[in-house]
Amino acid sequence: MPGATEDFPWGETVAKVNKKVFVFLGVDDGSYPMGLTVKLRDEEAHAHALTTPGAEPAGYDLGKAGWVQIPLDVKGSPGAELLCDWVEESYRTVATKKLVAELDAR
Repeated sequence: MPGATEDFPWGETVAKVNKKVFVFLGVDDGSYPMGLTVKLRDEEAHAHALTTPGAEPAGYDLGKAGWVQIPLDVKGSPGAELLCDWVEESYRTVATKKLVAELDAR
């Protein structure tokens, strides 16, 4: 995605755009279950994500801003295509209009 970078704050893998996180990918040391956290402002996408088994509003009060934590190691986890849609939605929420337009032009 245009302008996206990978970073490792707090020992966690994240993707950022304009120095802002748009997806938390977790840690790879096995200390937490596999999952991802995305920001979904679209009410329909947000509600759908929360129907995923084990999904919940993200901690640290991020859930109040639309962040949803989605486990990937449970039966009924969403497929890759849907996860990609949610990551893109999160990107669009965080990225500048210029970068979103660049994404749309691809």
